[in-house]
Formats: sequence, C-alpha cells, structure tokens
Amino acid sequence: MTETLEIPWKPKYNPWLIAMTVTLATFMEVLDTSIANVSLPHIAGSLSASQEESAWVLTSYLVSNAIILPISAWLSTIIGRKRFYMSCVALFTVSSFLCGLAPSLGVLIFFRILQGVGGGGLQPSEQAILADTFSPAKRGMAFAVYAMAVVLAPAIGPTLGGYITDNYNWRWIFYINVPIGLLSLFLTNRLVEDPPFLKVEQERRRGIRADYVGLGLITLAIASLQIALDKGQESDWFSSRWITSLVVTSGYAFVVWVFWEWHHPNPVVDIRLFKLRNFATAMFFSFTVGIVLYGTTFMIPQFLQVLLGYPALVAGEALAGGGFIMIMVLPFVGTMVSRVDPRKLMAFGFVCISAAMYYMSTLFSLTMDFRAAFIMRTLQMFGLAFVFVPQNVLAYVGIPREKNNQISSMNSFMRNVGGSIGIALISTFISRIAQTRRTYMVANASPGTPQYEALVGGLSQTLQNQGAGSVQATQQAHGIVSYLIDRQATTLAYVQVISILAIIILSLVPFLLIMKRNRPGVGEAPPAH
Repeated sequence: MTETLEIPWKPKYNPWLIAMTVTLATFMEVLDTSIANVSLPHIAGSLSASQEESAWVLTSYLVSNAIILPISAWLSTIIGRKRFYMSCVALFTVSSFLCGLAPSLGVLIFFRILQGVGGGGLQPSEQAILADTFSPAKRGMAFAVYAMAVVLAPAIGPTLGGYITDNYNWRWIFYINVPIGLLSLFLTNRLVEDPPFLKVEQERRRGIRADYVGLGLITLAIASLQIALDKGQESDWFSSRWITSLVVTSGYAFVVWVFWEWHHPNPVVDIRLFKLRNFATAMFFSFTVGIVLYGTTFMIPQFLQVLLGYPALVAGEALAGGGFIMIMVLPFVGTMVSRVDPRKLMAFGFVCISAAMYYMSTLFSLTMDFRAAFIMRTLQMFGLAFVFVPQNVLAYVGIPREKNNQISSMNSFMRNVGGSIGIALISTFISRIAQTRRTYMVANASPGTPQYEALVGGLSQTLQNQGAGSVQATQQAHGIVSYLIDRQATTLAYVQVISILAIIILSLVPFLLIMKRNRPGVGEAPPAH
C-alpha cells in the first residue's frame, strides 16, 4: 500500500460534533426497540387485531434488525460507510413515517420490517465511526457517549411510549422519529466522512463477487432463531413442531455458515477474528451483558405491572433511575479507561452488578414499593457503566483499523442476540419455576390442614360480613387462596432467576485474565497495510 496510509488520519471537523451527530440517530433507533412495547394494546385495538397478532409489530422489527447487524460491516465496505449510514437513517425515517400512517396491521408490520432494516445498521456504523474518529487514547470517552444512547434509550422508552400513547395517539411514537432523522441526515452529510483507508478497502473490493451464499445462510439462521425466541414461550417451546423446526433450521444454517465463512476468501463476516482472544472474550461479554441488560429491562416492568398493578407509565419510570446514573457515571468511566487498566474497571463493574442483582433478589416481594424498584435498577446500572465502555475499548486492541466495521457490527449483534435469548430464557424460567413452586406450595397448603382451613375460614367470615352468602363466601375464599399462592409462587420464581443472574455475572470476572490489556493514556500506532 502507499506510504500515506501510515499517517494517522484525522477528521476535518471536531470529533465531538461527529460523535453527537451519529449518536443522535442511534439513540432514536434504540429508543424505538422499546417504545412500542407499552403501546401494543392500543395498536391492537385501533387496527382490530388480537394481542397475539399485534406482537408481530415487535417481532418483525427485531428479526429484520438482527439480520442486518452482522452484515452491516460488509455493506459499509461495499458501498461506503457514510453512504450506508445515511441510507439507514433515511430508510428508518421514511419507514417510521409510513408506520404512523399504516391503515392495517399487515401494512404496519411490513413497514416495521423496513424500519428494522434501516435501524439495524445504525449502531455498528456509529461504533466504527467513533473508533476511527478518535485516537485509541480517547476512545473511552467516545464510547461513553455511545453507551449513553444504547443504555438510556431502552430505559426511557417505555415511559415515553406510555406517555405518548396515553396523552396523544400511538401513531406519534413513530412520527417523532421524522424530525430527528431529518436533522441527523443533514448533520451527517455535513460533518461525517470516510477515512482514506476505508476508501482504499472499498476500491479493493470493487469487482469482487459478493458472498451471496454466506448472506443467505446467516439471514436464514438469524430469522429462524429470532422468531423461535419470540414465539417459543407462547407455543410451549419444543412441544410445538413449528418452534422445533425453526430451532433446528437455525442451528443447521449457522453451522454451515460458520464453515462456509471460514473458508471463503471474501466472507460477509470475518469470523477468523474470533481467533483473537480480546475480540472473542469481548464478544462473550457483550452477549452476557445483553442477557442481563435486556432481561432485567423486561423483568422489572413486568413484575411491577402484572403482580403489583402499576400502570405502564409508572413501571417505566422505575427504570429511569438506571438511565440517569449512567449519564452521571459514564463520563467518569470514559476518562478512567485511558488511565487505568480496563480489566480492573470491568472486574469492579461485574462485582457491582452481581451485588446489585443479589440485593434485588432480597427486595422482590409483593410488598415492594416504587422506591425499592427505582433503587435496585439504579445500583445495577451503576455497575454496568464500568463494563460497557472498557469492553468496547478492549475489543479493538490488536485489531487492524480496516476491521473496525467488523468489530462494531459483531459487538452490536452479540449484545442484541444475547438480549433476545435472555428475554426468552428468563420468561420461560419464570413460568416453569413458578409452576414448580406452586405445586410445592399447594402440596403444603391443601384443604383439610389446620392452617389452610383457618385461612379459608377467616376469609369466608370476612366476606360474609360484607354481605356474601355462606356458600358463595366459602367459594370466593378458596379462590382468593389460590390467587395468593399463584402470586407468591411467581414472586419466588423472580427471586430465583435474579439470584441465578447474579451468580452468572460474578463468574465472568476470571475471564478477564484472558484479555490483553491496552496501554492506558498511550495511543496505538496505526497498523501497517
């Protein structure tokens, strides 16, 4: 290659302007993954659909979003990163507007698929842009800005979605993306540029035949897996032939894809990067963080709404404390990551998350108040701040700069897949553990035992004092006891799942020894070409 490529490239404009520009669209996209959750009942009613049918509004977005994530690096290289990024913003903005106009559920699902395709390329593109815009010594602060968008958006999404739906109309959860998307397009066109080495790589690949087989295999694998994860619990998993077929198809396509990509001269995804221990370990951490982050984001509002009867808006507000603490802590972590061994920061973060999860397990009860839910989410996200940024920084250690697109796309992909698997597993475990707990509790609270009869008798007497007949009061008392057992069994299931997550997070600490440390405060020399 030419000698000019050895000179470190610097953008024309202030790097922080570029960082804020690309973070704008990413925040919009991540927000959209959670903002529609609380609006599903309203969408279903407005479009004359069932709750099960309306769930495809979420599933369709997640499937198309997951498919585009691992291939975004390849697309960025083929058509140019800036052009690809702006195309994603434009597609996301236009499809958001069309989602708001959708006259039927089928039309809405179609435009949500397009929205997911556009949104899927934004996160990895932003990470790659930040990695190239900032020197290695300053990447910590840059990734802290990115982390604010990725972590804060899911936290405020349910709250914002509930407010918009309750006070305006569900269609506005899509319309609000339009002005933000237009602003992002304008700023990106003015400020963002592709670095010279990326343009050279694009020229090198010009004329090379695309890996359509690899593209088809990974699309089939991810689509099958995502649908199976999203619909598995309601179809009782492997008792359903449809879910079983999806899982087998996904597994087979994935294995063939790995073999194919490993031997292909120009693969869609460079899986040989997994031979690098920093990259492989960072992707493992990203996958696990996705399980915990998205899993608990799913668990806490569900517990507050289903068991404690909180409205959607209040349940969403319980997550807000985590977002605020991240905003306060991330700049500090971004500064420290260039001065302190990132592995130590991650170890501290894992211990904090594990301790917070254990503390959560002690607080989960049917008498838990809003303040307790707010505090336990805040403590969990405090620890996550010390993991998110160092993990991103360490993932790039020893990686040639022309591979930055690959790093960013795989990082986002592993976190999102971890989130999907985490939500599916957590939902299933809560359901199955609750069934087991209920069976045990019923066996020890059966009719005829003194404790059970005393409880039923007391409830029956209370109901009779309120005007119910003797027989009716007894029937209602038995129903109340059954209801209380169900609630208590489900609560115990939440406690057990949270305790398991705490152990998993703590067990990640020894894996930090696998990773090579960077040199805090010292920029890496650009790799030779």
